[in-house]
Amino acid sequence: MENPILTVSELNLYYGKKHALFDISMEFEEKKITALIGPSGSGKSTLLRSINRMQDLIPSVTITGSIMYKGKNIYSPNTDTIDLRKEIGMVFQQPNPFPFSIYENVVYGLRLKGEKDKAVLDAAVEKSLKDAAIWEETKDKLHQSALGLSGGQQQRVCIARALAVNPDIILLDEPTSALDPISSGKIEQTLLELKDRYTIIIVTHNLAQASRISDRTAFFMDGKLVEYEKTKSIFLNPKEQDTEDYITGKFG
Repeated sequence: MENPILTVSELNLYYGKKHALFDISMEFEEKKITALIGPSGSGKSTLLRSINRMQDLIPSVTITGSIMYKGKNIYSPNTDTIDLRKEIGMVFQQPNPFPFSIYENVVYGLRLKGEKDKAVLDAAVEKSLKDAAIWEETKDKLHQSALGLSGGQQQRVCIARALAVNPDIILLDEPTSALDPISSGKIEQTLLELKDRYTIIIVTHNLAQASRISDRTAFFMDGKLVEYEKTKSIFLNPKEQDTEDYITGKFG
């Protein structure tokens, strides 16, 4: 892969004594959607959370190996994790808007950076909500609580919140699993429209979703990376028997 935006090398992760990721090495291509698939407990969400050091929040975690981003190992001692998480944003499985207005949810990261200019904040709110395909539904109620929105709308506001700080990479951990099919479809469409500008890494249990929206797919099992190829190859011509068995529904 030419000029990957992110390179994971020989990454091992332990929760206490439990070995959860085994020697993961993979590269992520810029401005593409990469799907991480595999059965529950296979390590895909664990890897995703390692990419912006969310695992640091768990005291028993030990990590070896490296994740290179912009020429630096994000696990080096001088990495500022707050800055890192602005550049590598995260959207979780359950929509988690803050108990503030829609407007304050979107500008949260900008306010943390010290931005006070109302014109800058207003412009960021409009742009981010448009990018997350939720502007038309929210433009007349920006100062109402985000908690009053439907689950699908809340999730798109969470995507807007991640976009507002202008990240390079967006990590999504099963962002549609708690949503109905119509809301899920809107979020898939949003992600397809965003990939011209952002690198997107998505964990999904929904194989149809992975095949519809991703450029490359990685299959994980028991904490190991089994196969990583262009999505078409993974779904139409997997090299590994375990990948084929998972995709055809023999287990998972």
